[in-house]
Amino acid sequence: MGILGFIKEAGEKLFGVKEVEAAAASPATKQQLDTLNTQAAHAIRDYVEAQKLGITGLFVLFDGATGKVTLQGEAPSQEAAEKAALCAGNVASVKEVESLLAVSTPAPEAQYHDVVRGDTLSAIALKYYGNANKYPVIFEANKPMLSNPDKIYPGQKLRIPPLS
Repeated sequence: MGILGFIKEAGEKLFGVKEVEAAAASPATKQQLDTLNTQAAHAIRDYVEAQKLGITGLFVLFDGATGKVTLQGEAPSQEAAEKAALCAGNVASVKEVESLLAVSTPAPEAQYHDVVRGDTLSAIALKYYGNANKYPVIFEANKPMLSNPDKIYPGQKLRIPPLS
């Protein structure tokens, strides 16, 4: 799957973003920065695990200086691996996610869409599938991160799976 880019300012606020960024930008001791990076990595890991995607052996690294998250472990499907990367990326202060997750059942990779102001799932479905009524496919593909098809926000990255 490789590396996905995200908008750093958008997303869930899971940890002390300002503390991590300040420590990364200042001459903080390596130990302080390592501690903050570890706390952020644990918060991201807990968030991904709370989605119940079936990832086994999930290990998360976070680098506050670059805003990069690295995911390792084994995903039961391509969909689960992609959702895990989206969970990690849709966290405030994360600029990119490198997914090194092994996939038990490989499948074609999904496309991704960066939500902009005025987007709706119907409009996104029309763009990618040629049919606005296919929005439930996108909604289902992004559950449990999305709880309501009307609640998407600018800066969020959505999974657009191929139609089967």
